[in-house]
Amino acid sequence: MANFTIEAEIFDTGSCYVGNGHVDLLSTNVAHLQMTQSVDYILGFIGYHLSGKVQMPKLWSAEQPNLYTLVITLKDASGLIIDCESCQVGFRQISKAPKQLLVNGQPVMIRGVNRHEHHPRLGKTNLESCMVRDLVLMKQHNINAVRNSHYPQHQRWYELCDLFGMYMIDEANIETHGFHLSRNIKHPTLEPNWASSMLDRVVGMVERDKNHACIIAWSLGNEASYGPNHAALSGWIRGKDSSRFLHYEGGGSRTSSTDIVCPMYMRVWDIVKIAEDPAEIRPLILCEYSHAMGNSNGNIHEYWEAIDSTFGLQGGFIWDWVDQGLLKPGADGSKHWAYGGDFGDTPNDLNFCLNGITWPDRSPHPALHEVKFVYQPIKVSHKEGIIKITNTHFFLTTETLKFDWVIHGDGRELGSGNLNVPTIEPQKSYDIRWESGPWYSLWTSSEDMEIFLTITVKLSCSTRWAESGHVISSAQVQLPAKQEFVPRSIQVTNAAFSTEVLDDTIKLSRQNLWEIKFKKQTGAIESWKVDGIPVMQNGILPCFWRAPIDNDKGGEGQSYISKWKAANINNLTFITETCSALNVTDNQVKIAVVYLCIPEGASQSEKSNVFFKVDMIYSIYGSGDVILECSVNPSSDLPPLPRVGVEFHLEKSMDLIKWYGRGPFECYPDRKAAAHVGVYEQNVDEMHEPYIVPGECSGRSDVRWVTFQNEDGHGIYASMYGSSPHTQISASYYSTAELERATHVEELVKGDNIEVHLDYKHMGIGGDDSWSPSVHDKYLVPAVPYSFSIRLSPITAKNSGYDIFRSQVQKN
Repeated sequence: MANFTIEAEIFDTGSCYVGNGHVDLLSTNVAHLQMTQSVDYILGFIGYHLSGKVQMPKLWSAEQPNLYTLVITLKDASGLIIDCESCQVGFRQISKAPKQLLVNGQPVMIRGVNRHEHHPRLGKTNLESCMVRDLVLMKQHNINAVRNSHYPQHQRWYELCDLFGMYMIDEANIETHGFHLSRNIKHPTLEPNWASSMLDRVVGMVERDKNHACIIAWSLGNEASYGPNHAALSGWIRGKDSSRFLHYEGGGSRTSSTDIVCPMYMRVWDIVKIAEDPAEIRPLILCEYSHAMGNSNGNIHEYWEAIDSTFGLQGGFIWDWVDQGLLKPGADGSKHWAYGGDFGDTPNDLNFCLNGITWPDRSPHPALHEVKFVYQPIKVSHKEGIIKITNTHFFLTTETLKFDWVIHGDGRELGSGNLNVPTIEPQKSYDIRWESGPWYSLWTSSEDMEIFLTITVKLSCSTRWAESGHVISSAQVQLPAKQEFVPRSIQVTNAAFSTEVLDDTIKLSRQNLWEIKFKKQTGAIESWKVDGIPVMQNGILPCFWRAPIDNDKGGEGQSYISKWKAANINNLTFITETCSALNVTDNQVKIAVVYLCIPEGASQSEKSNVFFKVDMIYSIYGSGDVILECSVNPSSDLPPLPRVGVEFHLEKSMDLIKWYGRGPFECYPDRKAAAHVGVYEQNVDEMHEPYIVPGECSGRSDVRWVTFQNEDGHGIYASMYGSSPHTQISASYYSTAELERATHVEELVKGDNIEVHLDYKHMGIGGDDSWSPSVHDKYLVPAVPYSFSIRLSPITAKNSGYDIFRSQVQKN
């Protein structure tokens, strides 16, 4: 070194406007580092340190990823530059407080995901473009943290996380998952001869990645039990780098080798219990939660209701980011998503690699909308007449955000505008009395039943990850009803219609306006025409089954599907006990049908075989309206049901669907917080969600009314009726049986009609994990009696779902 010198400088890269909107980058030298000799007397190492001071540095955080450029120059004795290297560095402090992890003194909330390195064509060989795509999508959906599961990742990933602003847990590639099957062999974490190998991986991770600002914690690995070797690893890291937290879930997530209580898939009530334990002074951050396998992520809003309101809970990492499927050519040359076993690989774990909130190509799952909503940094609530807008950022004000409002009455837009909100400081709120808002005059003049106010928060300028106008937060609150509305009964009018009984068919019709044919033998509608146009092919039958999703299958003998199949709920047949006309006039016909639901092949005569008795009474009016009253009486020893509702089939041409309810994306009773109430329109193909392994999908929650029409406007209107609550709907070219049969989405075969479900009750989808029953009690459908009413009406281009819906209510 006598003939060489090393110089180091730190530059702040700023920007300067030079006219015509052009921006030049300017670099300012903020520190010169001096080289001093240092000696490690324990290791006997003689080396050099570069040290200096940056005055008032701009601190790095995920909200404000401020970076500086470090330039190190090697010169020879004559001052000639031999080599020059540079990298981005950030200044930030990680510290502890009781039950808190602090970044720059603030208890930041970890809104995270687990991320495997995965490319849909290249597998574990990652591309920078794919990394950038991940970070852009994560930031756009309010994700601020990643756990590198379960190994140190490509070095460029760390540089990009520094640049975009992403808190990171870096994890050593140590895992013994499945070692419990080798009980005759001592566990590696207990074996001294494995200690050096484990330490080698931890040392390699820390030494390679230690200069990255994004890393807030080191992880000792994943699911590798716990033993003395872990104590050695944690001891080395604490001695080497006391500036970061230590993370390790193994051994119960609360050992002395972790600074974070970091359980996997712990239920909401249990994490709250730990946070409220005064003896536990560490923060709780879920290292894995909300298992995103297929149609999943139910209950995630309940986690965040607890996290946002419980001191000591500091967030978590969803499992996981991307479905790890690979593109594989089929026999016809087309490519599809393949998973375990599709390459002749044995053993395999089937589709247990498909746990993402995006598809392999990074197309978002519907659940990603829910994640964005529960992770959104600007919260809006309405309580006791006060609309509260809260900035949950820890470092950013709302100065660069734009607030908009829109008000809807019964799904129709009444007005909109900008919302004048003063700059809200981090962790502060701004209150508005709802009567003082710019929407108040529209509310006072409206005669609608339901009035919803939506406040949307957008970026007012572009960032590295989104253009100006990108929505970061959106919340909907229901304003008070101005008056009480009560259900109005269908009025019997003088609109006469004809009734004919032909062999096994009851034909009801009014001129060419509508025609309904009932099958006496089955009690079901055989066909329905509107203006002579066929609309319904067959229906309407009770339905209690859904195509199982991954979360229905978890738990072996205790799984929902095991209990359903043991009770033959998947294999029921409907026997018509009676079908009779109760009342027949020129203006109204009532037809009563009683169904007995028994296992296929079972004897109808044995009462023990009757799992459900369903009474269905149709009231048909001259207007073409049909009111269907359903009473469901299940056997008391049945398990919780997948659904309680009706199923019917429409002509394929009835593919334009318009509904007033939650949407526009797929949602279910336990995953609907992000889905605003509104009027939406899609075709049947757009309703379908192509999960790689098919199952129940395409549902929409809290639907007030829905129409199914062809391109000319002919079709059917449906809604719950009277005092019955809103319905869960789905419509698909794929039958329930087809969704259950296919193991890959490309195997699905469209039927000859559209299968429609109107559910009075639909079980939640769950998602706390996928290997045990995880639907919370409030989202189960117990096998108890249910009664509900449905209104069906013919619809043409001359009327609308809104008009029909409004006709069945009246002011009180």
